[in-house]
Parts: sequence; C-alpha cells; structure tokens
Amino acid sequence: MLERNVATFWQSHPCGDESVGGLVDGYEGDHKAFFSAYDKARYGTECHIPACLDDLHVAGKRVLEIGLGQGAESEQLIRRGAIWTGLDITEEAVGRVRARLQLGDLPFSDIRQGSASAIPFADDEFDLVFSHGVLHHIPDIRSAQREIHRVLNPNGRLVAMLYARRSLNYQVSIRVLRRAALLIAWPLRRHVHTGMLAAHLAAAEQEGLWNYLRMRRFVHANTDGPSSPFARVYDLNDVNRHFSLFEIRHSHQHYMHAPPLPVHGWPGGRVMGWHLWVELVPLQRW
Repeated sequence: MLERNVATFWQSHPCGDESVGGLVDGYEGDHKAFFSAYDKARYGTECHIPACLDDLHVAGKRVLEIGLGQGAESEQLIRRGAIWTGLDITEEAVGRVRARLQLGDLPFSDIRQGSASAIPFADDEFDLVFSHGVLHHIPDIRSAQREIHRVLNPNGRLVAMLYARRSLNYQVSIRVLRRAALLIAWPLRRHVHTGMLAAHLAAAEQEGLWNYLRMRRFVHANTDGPSSPFARVYDLNDVNRHFSLFEIRHSHQHYMHAPPLPVHGWPGGRVMGWHLWVELVPLQRW
C-alpha cells in the first residue's frame, strides 16, 4: 500500500515540474522547450552532476536507470555512450522520458513502467545500475537492493544518490529550523493561507502537531513537500545496513542546500551537502 501511495504521489507530482512551471501549464505541451528549460534549471543548480556522470565511464556499458524524473540524466548517460534502459514506477515519467528521447533521436534499449522491488529484467543483465534521488523514496528498500543485485552482473556496480543524513539540510534546517518555524507559526495558523508554511500547518492540523513533528514523520514531509508519503536519509552506516548484498567502494557528497538558510552555492558541499553519492559493488552470490 505504501509503495502504491508513493507511485500515486509521483504520478501527480512529476519530479522537477515545479522548477520550471510544469510541462502543460508552463509550456502548453511544447516538450522540447520544456526539457531544455528544465535541464538549464537543473544543471544550473546542481552543477556537479555532469562531472559525476563523466566519472561513471558508461560508454559501451549496459546501464539500467531506476527512477527517471524528466529524463535529464537519461539523456546525459546516452550521450556518454551508455546502452541505456529505463525503469520508473509511474506512467507519467515513462511517457515523458520516451518522448524526450524520441525528440532527441537518442538510441536506447528499453524503457518500462515497473517497481524496483520487482525489476522486470533478467539476471546479470546490466553492468551498471544508476539511480539519482530515487532509492530513498522506496519503502521496501531491502527487496529493491536484492533485485538490483540480481540484475547486475557479478562485476557490475550500483551508483546511487541518496539524501544525506550528515548534511546541513537534515541536521540544522529540517531537524531544527523548520520544526521551530512550525511551532512558532502554530498559534497563527488560521491566518496563514498560502505557501509551503501553510501546507505544513494544514498537514500538521490534520495529523496532530506533535505526531507531525516526530522526525520519523517530519522527514517525509521535508524532502519533496508536505504531501510526499515517504523519504529516508542516509549515512554510510545506513547504506551498509539497507544494502547488505553490496559493499561500498566509494562515496562523496555534493550540493549545499538547506532552505530556509541562504547557503546555496556556498563551499562545504563535500562535507555537509544534501546529496550523498555512493558506488557499491555486489558481494559474491552463494
């Protein structure tokens, strides 16, 4: 049921739509202009991503991307020579990314709608599984990592971006500042009608303020909006625990981001950035 809720949320809130106004409302169905504007906004903000993709050395590799968003990384991987296959839980993302690749006349192997907990591909089919900002939204992550392990060849890799527990955003903004702001605004909630604060106040009133402020609940509402049903944060211990069929080969952090703090673009992303990139290799199968 929770995975269904996650799928329903992302079907109706396509990742990144809010950054450029939405495909239909902002661009009247002009897909090419939308994707161009989206990529400009995305890589202007998260400027580390292209270099991280360069480091994957995907040319000639069979790559499965889990969670497609608007297909920005999908296109980048294909342009870097990947033999690319895509998987997303929502029909909306699959349709958008298929349209994007066809518009760009970009070759790809396959693209399907489906769950990472039941990947619809054969054993040992891929050299690399890549997932940017998606696995932390999967409730049954242990089933997902078993499926990823199954479809990777024994010498393959899993590279994922996960929300970072040891980040300024989580430790200061989410845990302290946003909870404090909600408490301060609570007596005035009848007078706050617009914006993100109003949405949080409405959710807190529906669920009960103290229940909403519990960190196990509050983190879901503070990664992709108050109506987001599920999200986790990770440090390397969490990665080891949830991806027990893998071992960490390399990790690095990026993206100084901690609203409402005005820290975007500041140094320190390598230490306290919101995005934790991990490269994992599968342990031997028994």
